[in-house]
Amino acid sequence: MTSRFRFQIEARDGRARTGRIFTPRGEIRTPAFMPVGTAATVKAMLPESVAATGADIILGNTYHLMLRPGAERIDRLGGLHGFMNWGKPILTDSGGFQVMSLAELRKLSEEGVRFSSHVDGKRHMLSPESSMEIQRLLGSDIVMAFDECTPFPADEPTARTSMELSMRWARRSREAFGDRPGHALFGIQQGSVYPELRAQSAEALTAIGFDGYAIGGLAVGEGQERMFGVLDYAPGMLPDDRPRYLMGVGKPDDIVGAVERGVDMFDCVLPTRSGRTGQAFTRRGAVNIKNARHADDPRPLDPDCGCPCCAGYSRAYLHHVFKAGEIIAAMLITWHNLHYYQELMAGLRRAIAEGRLAAHVAAFHARRAEGDIEPI
Repeated sequence: MTSRFRFQIEARDGRARTGRIFTPRGEIRTPAFMPVGTAATVKAMLPESVAATGADIILGNTYHLMLRPGAERIDRLGGLHGFMNWGKPILTDSGGFQVMSLAELRKLSEEGVRFSSHVDGKRHMLSPESSMEIQRLLGSDIVMAFDECTPFPADEPTARTSMELSMRWARRSREAFGDRPGHALFGIQQGSVYPELRAQSAEALTAIGFDGYAIGGLAVGEGQERMFGVLDYAPGMLPDDRPRYLMGVGKPDDIVGAVERGVDMFDCVLPTRSGRTGQAFTRRGAVNIKNARHADDPRPLDPDCGCPCCAGYSRAYLHHVFKAGEIIAAMLITWHNLHYYQELMAGLRRAIAEGRLAAHVAAFHARRAEGDIEPI
């Protein structure tokens, strides 16, 4: 097993790439989807169940973990890996997005962001330096630079000011991170929907030098068409030999379109959140298990799926336990959704490696267009 962080591209198809990220805690096959474990748990799942879906890496949340149980406590208890019993790589976000969402509860300055905890109202300061220290205490394998996630919509002067602040914070993050063999630091490109700002951000980040690069400031309300418009040029501005991570994305068709445009890594709460609200993702689109039409349906969610949910439980059962408020409903649908997402990524990896991505994507869209087929 490698003692350092390294990215290897194994095949290309158009702008899409497939490869591997090598870390001391294991390999990450790309394109990769990272289940979100906000508070040191992927909701409704055991860690070994998450691994069984095919996940090579999960995401933890700096903002939530610093508030409870606290980074120092996690460090004393063996770091995030030992604390939550996850032996594979972990990426932690910097906390910038969550702080941005606090709106009136935060005060932004050159130093960082001072904010009130949503848990108990206590005041905290999060800066590039403190974010790096918190992520060090958590033991993250991939650390994200501290940035301001530019809101949407934002006019060009606002987006420029935000991007330039994030680039100054990126340099401070790099300096505070220091030299940590086996651990990686990713910079985050900003610039909203403005190509010139995206180019300036990429140039600044490349000059600083990071182990990987994220595309930030998307999936914040701009819509798929505009997001794809940015992704038509933004990934190509970043170093080709480093992983590219699109933060907070997304829906299956968002991921497929982003992979076509050269993105390697993704995360989103959608498969787990949807599992708790009764929405399942299938090859023919989303299924709302709350609908009465499922009450007598003996079929699995997806007849082509081999997850434990589809292998052993009917739509009728899932409808029943969801309506009855039973915890097993969230567990089973979440397991199915995460399995579906990992199967989605595995299919994309195979298609890129075999040079048939265009046909694979066409078949993906054709099956979704069929919709969820009613029982006969």
